[in-house]
Amino acid sequence: MNKADSDELATGLQRLGYRFVSSVEDADIVIINSCVVRQSAENSVISKLNSLLPLKDRNPDKVVALTGCMVDQDTAELKRRFPYVDLFLKPGESAALMELAGVRSPEPAQNIAPLPTPPSSFVTIIEGCDNFCSYCIVPYRRGKEKSRPVTEVFTQVESLVERGTREVTLLGQNVDSYGHDLPDRPSLADLLMELNSIAGLVRIRFLTSHPKDMNEELIQAVASLDKVCEYFSLPVQAGDDGVLQAMGRGYTVQQYRDLVEKIHTIVPGVAISTDVIVGFPGETEKQFQGTLDLLSATRFDTVHVAAYSPRPGTLASREFEDDIPLFEKRRRLHQVEELQKAVASEINARLLGQTVEILVEGEKKKRWWGRTRTGKLVFFDNDADRLGQLVEVEIEKTSPWSLQGVFKQAL
Repeated sequence: MNKADSDELATGLQRLGYRFVSSVEDADIVIINSCVVRQSAENSVISKLNSLLPLKDRNPDKVVALTGCMVDQDTAELKRRFPYVDLFLKPGESAALMELAGVRSPEPAQNIAPLPTPPSSFVTIIEGCDNFCSYCIVPYRRGKEKSRPVTEVFTQVESLVERGTREVTLLGQNVDSYGHDLPDRPSLADLLMELNSIAGLVRIRFLTSHPKDMNEELIQAVASLDKVCEYFSLPVQAGDDGVLQAMGRGYTVQQYRDLVEKIHTIVPGVAISTDVIVGFPGETEKQFQGTLDLLSATRFDTVHVAAYSPRPGTLASREFEDDIPLFEKRRRLHQVEELQKAVASEINARLLGQTVEILVEGEKKKRWWGRTRTGKLVFFDNDADRLGQLVEVEIEKTSPWSLQGVFKQAL
C-alpha cells in the first residue's frame, strides 16, 4: 500500500516537472512515507526524520513532508516533535503537497510528456480496515474500509496499460472485502472479471486477503479467469486457536486448513503465501509448536515471519503484557525461517528442468528478472531488451528464494 502511495506521489510530482535525484542533499522536496506496523519500522522513520534537520537548517526552502501510517488524525504531537517538517499528509493524501509543489514547479505541467510506467504496477482498490486485529495499528491510521468504484479502478488500469503496464496487483489492507461498502456491492470477483477484459493486460494479482472474508466465488474467479494469477496471499498469523482468538482473527486453525484445502482443490498448481507473528503475548511453547505444525503440514510457498512488537494504541498493547523475552522471540522466528527454508527448497526443486512463463520486470547485475504466474522470482541471461516481455525460461537451478534459468523464447 505504501509503495502504491509513493508511486502516486512520484507520478504527480513528475507531471509538475520534478525529477528524481540521487541524494536528499540535492532534493528540493523530500517525502518520507512511513510504516509503523512494527516498532523497528517506526524507529527507522524517526531516525530518517532526525537526519533531515541539519539539511533543513542549511536550506530552509527544502520541503520536507511526512506521509504514511505514522500520520494520524491529530498531527499536533507530530508537529511538536518535528517542527521542521513542512507537511503531514495522511495515507493517500496528496493535494497539499501538489499545491505547494505546483507553486514551485520547475516547468508547466502541460509541457511534460506522458510518463512511462513499469511492467508491473500497484493499484489500490480499497483503503482502511474494519477488522481491528488486536496487534494492528492500521485501522486506527487508515480508517474504515472504503472501496473505489469499479469504473474508477477500470479506468486507472486502462490508463496504466496504455502507458506500458502489463501486470497489475490490486491492493487493500483487506482486499477480499472489496465492494461491500459500494451502492451496488460488487465483489472482488466482479472486479477481476471486469479487469480481465482489458486488452494488453496480461496478468492480474491481488493482496492481501483475510481468511475470514475469503469465499468460493473469489477462488472460482482465480481458477477461471485467464489473466488472474494462481496465487493467494493469505496471512494465518498463528497456528493455535487461543492465540488466534487473542489476536482477534475471527477463525480457527481448522477453518484455515479447510480454506487452504479448498483453494488447492479448485485452483490446481496454486501458490499460497502467509504471514506469521511469533512471540505474541502469552504464547506458550506448545502454542508456538502449533504454528510450526501448521507450516509443516500446509507447506506454504512463502512465509513472512515477524516477532510481535507492541504498537501503542492497539488493543493488545492495552490488554496484554509483552511477556515473551526478545531472545525467545528471535529463537522462534529463526525456527520458522529454517523450517520454511527447507519447505521452499523442496517446492522450488520441483521446477528444475521445467519451462515457465516469466513477465520480465527489470534487470539486476546484468541479468533479467521476473516472476512466474505463481510469484516465483526467476533470473536469466539474454542480450536483447526483454523489459516488459512475456518469455519462456527453462529452470536450471533452484533455491528457496529464487530460480535461475535459460531463455527459450519470447511469447
